[in-house]
Amino acid sequence: MKLDEILKNKFLYSKGLNILKLFYFCYQLIKSKKIQNKRKLYSNWGLDMMVDDFFKDKLNGIYIDVGCHHPFLNNNTYRLYKRGWEGINVDLDFSTIDMFNFFRRSDLNIEAAVSNEKSVKNFYFFHNRSAINTLSEDLGTKAREIKKINTTTLNMIIENSKFKNSKIDLVSIDVEGHEMHILRGFDLKKYKPNLIILEFIDPKIKEFYQQKIENITDSVLYKYMISNDYKLINWIHDDLVFTPRVNS
Repeated sequence: MKLDEILKNKFLYSKGLNILKLFYFCYQLIKSKKIQNKRKLYSNWGLDMMVDDFFKDKLNGIYIDVGCHHPFLNNNTYRLYKRGWEGINVDLDFSTIDMFNFFRRSDLNIEAAVSNEKSVKNFYFFHNRSAINTLSEDLGTKAREIKKINTTTLNMIIENSKFKNSKIDLVSIDVEGHEMHILRGFDLKKYKPNLIILEFIDPKIKEFYQQKIENITDSVLYKYMISNDYKLINWIHDDLVFTPRVNS
């Protein structure tokens, strides 16, 4: 094993804060500031700008971000966090949660694999900090390793948090093909978020431009949302945006 890999495994990919991880966090901050100064966006495809506009009249709110990955780069909730919102960020990568605990201390940041039930499932592991690590068998065919991992549900996470009796305004789920399972472990009728962002990946579609609206409207995910009284209001790259048919 190369020296840089040994150092990463010992310090960067270990739990808790250490000197190397601190330098890495600072580097990430400097890197992100350069990117932000150029584009003034925090999420992919400018999705956070749409979210910010949707909630422009709401000073304080609550969000849930499952598959949060990074506290400010390509993140759908960071703009709201800067406005004073708070919420729950969930990711199965402990190094991601370490970063959230460092940069977003006002949030509840949880290391967990979320699914439709409390169980043990296959985790398709590509590498540490990979954005495509997944619980989806369809998208995990090229994974370097298959691990067993304990799962929980979004309902359980909320019920064990200070937000259990709160109105949830925004839910963002980006978990590489496992979105439908998470939705089945989340009580849509009870929490009725005003905005839901779901990553939509069709394993048969290799490039975004090959996607068709018919593939979306024929999908289990779309039909599930429609059956729960939600409507599709936007489609940005591989993200679908839903709101309730009648705002509660």
